[in-house]
Amino acid sequence: MDISYIVFIPLIPLAVFLLLGIGYQKIKPAVSGYIGVAGLATSAALSYFAAYQYFFVSGKVDGVYQTLVEKTVWMNFTDTLHIDMGILIDPISIMMLVVVTTISLMVHIYSRGYMHGDNGYTKFFAFLSLFTFSMLGLVLATNLFQIYIFWELVGVSSYLLIGYYYTKTSAVAAAKKAFIVTRFADFGFLIGIMIVGHYAGSFDFQTLNAVNPEGEGLLMQWGASSFMGLSVITWGLLLIFMGGAGKSAMFPLHIWLPDAMEGPTPVSALIHAATMVVAGVYLVARLFPMYYFVEGGYVLNIVAYVGGFSSLFAAVIALTQTDIKRVLAFSTMSQIGYMMLALGVSSYKGHEGVGYMASMFHLFTHAMFKALLFLGAGSVIHAVHSNYLKDMGGLRKYMPITNITFLIAALAIAGVPPFAGFWSKDEILVAAFEKNQLLYFVGLFVAGLTAFYMFRLYFGIFWGKETKYHHAPHESPMSMAFPLLFLALMSIVAGFIPFSEFVTADKMGFEAHLNVPLAAVAVGTGLVGIILAWIFYKKENDLADKFSNAFGMFYKWTYHKFYFDEIYMFITKKIIFNLVSTPIAKFDKKYVDGTMEGIGNKTVIISEKIKGLQSGRLQDYAMFFVSGVVIIALVFIYLWTN
Repeated sequence: MDISYIVFIPLIPLAVFLLLGIGYQKIKPAVSGYIGVAGLATSAALSYFAAYQYFFVSGKVDGVYQTLVEKTVWMNFTDTLHIDMGILIDPISIMMLVVVTTISLMVHIYSRGYMHGDNGYTKFFAFLSLFTFSMLGLVLATNLFQIYIFWELVGVSSYLLIGYYYTKTSAVAAAKKAFIVTRFADFGFLIGIMIVGHYAGSFDFQTLNAVNPEGEGLLMQWGASSFMGLSVITWGLLLIFMGGAGKSAMFPLHIWLPDAMEGPTPVSALIHAATMVVAGVYLVARLFPMYYFVEGGYVLNIVAYVGGFSSLFAAVIALTQTDIKRVLAFSTMSQIGYMMLALGVSSYKGHEGVGYMASMFHLFTHAMFKALLFLGAGSVIHAVHSNYLKDMGGLRKYMPITNITFLIAALAIAGVPPFAGFWSKDEILVAAFEKNQLLYFVGLFVAGLTAFYMFRLYFGIFWGKETKYHHAPHESPMSMAFPLLFLALMSIVAGFIPFSEFVTADKMGFEAHLNVPLAAVAVGTGLVGIILAWIFYKKENDLADKFSNAFGMFYKWTYHKFYFDEIYMFITKKIIFNLVSTPIAKFDKKYVDGTMEGIGNKTVIISEKIKGLQSGRLQDYAMFFVSGVVIIALVFIYLWTN
């Protein structure tokens, strides 16, 4: 299979970014929108063609999907340790190409309507293209260092887009918060890369993931060196997961995610559906053989529990939020936790690797319905000019397309059959049930919470008490409605893709079957959540207020997100700044700066005293010369006579 053309999939958005960025003041806004959409449409078409060629024509040999690589050495460290630049094609990279280009294309089309009239219209499309290029480069990376380069580019792009409204103090603060929090995680990621590279002797994914069916070979040679009871490679994998946890907003590195809603809504859809937040899941999946075989999957257990706790933690917080974009943000954190949980409970071979398949399947379906939810929320915000539930209600009769598409997305994320979320979420719960029943019950409970808070959102926006609007809300223009309709269709049909035949841990594929008893329990739990939301929020009543008062302090804690922002600010300002940074700054100013300033001052004083020696007057130099000759002569005579 020829894969040379695949390099153009990320390069086209890069070219669009450079064109719009350089010609920012010369290109008309309407033209820049068309350029952005055309560029992404071309990349998407190439991605679909690549997926067809790989999955249905020539990617499979002897029942195994091949890993295809084109690369060139960029930087040498030793004979074996070097950094390459290239593209790696396998089932998960092809799947991610389709996901990223599809969602990004829909966001580009949607943005033509949503950002119409904005002063930075052209700049916005340039930033979107940079973001897409960064993510496409990340998923095609052939080695750890290449993925780290694009990982940081994704971080820069998200900083630019979250802080797009740079005149808003809250947007600037949110952009800095996202950038700084993920920098701490990425520092761990970089150290992990160094550890793995040093002890494994390679950054290359093919080399690192090289295992035979018995799990022997290169991986097993790395257990000799240890630190605090764990092999150094285990520590390396933990630190790499730290980077993934930061980018995917896993607990406790999740605090940047809600504030990221300060960016334009299309940005929220792009970040939370297909790009930035799934990068951590993709990273663990990319190195899955290492995570599974090194020390019996020790790190993979940590991945499972961090994912399970993050999923539950975020779902509980989402119950009480009133900003519709923040509800969706915590929903994203919860669903990413589901994906991490599925990877953590997965095995490697055949049907035992259902967790890996389910994680990638849920990543695929979640991208469709979560992008739909965010774009639907943007349509509502565009109509009522508010993010808050208190300013909404009864919008179904004003916005019929947004109403029905949002409902489809809510049904999908709630796991109601036959919508896409049902199929992927069911596989995750099956994998958890077979491996760790504690995590299974956590996942089942989260499924009920998800259904409840999503339909709390749906009924609060489109039903409930109709707010007295200053201007009658209206449906969004077709440039915004078309992406909603397309993603609604994908949220219905994506679940019917036989995903297990294409994307598995061992690249061999298997036939998945619906576990009817577990599926029935999951669907029943979701329906209970929907029914409760119906009772509480479909019509105006005081049940919600009564329950929030009954939960008292717990409700207050969840509403304030368990005060994690306050805890971080206390640690940062009171401990790090006051007890660490301030004394260091004083020491630096008094002793380091004082020493250097003292040396400088003494030099000035001495120079003042001796500068007369170079006055520039000839008679002074003659006097010094004659004096020197006389002194030398006297010394010579003295020594000669004695």
